[in-house]
Amino acid sequence: MPHYDPSHDHLLLFDGVCHLCDASVRFIVKRDPLGKIKFAPIQSPMGSQLYAQHGLDPAAPNAMLFLTPQGAFKASDAVLEIARTLGGLWKLALIFKTLPRALRDAAYHFIARNRYRWFGKDESCMMPTAELKARMVE
Repeated sequence: MPHYDPSHDHLLLFDGVCHLCDASVRFIVKRDPLGKIKFAPIQSPMGSQLYAQHGLDPAAPNAMLFLTPQGAFKASDAVLEIARTLGGLWKLALIFKTLPRALRDAAYHFIARNRYRWFGKDESCMMPTAELKARMVE
């Protein structure tokens, strides 16, 4: 299995069967034209290994994990760090950093717990577009 060195890129581990997560990845791709953020599904061998290394259960993914040269960010911290990475007006989302993490994560996990029911899921990971495939790590 290839070793991923997060000091080179920003890597977002996401639930590859979740429709909301898929939409989030596509949202990021459109707003990151330089391709700074790379992606890997948690269900992939490398994604699963990295997810577990950060104390998360890859068999029951409940939060995205964003690995950057500045560290690992999960749940609401991952969302805010993605906004910081996208730059521009997206950095305005950092105002939510003033809220206690417990409150931000409670809202994040409420959506995460209901994401399959509200948005649906696939039996296997999505088939990436050519643009997204070029940004997938593995």
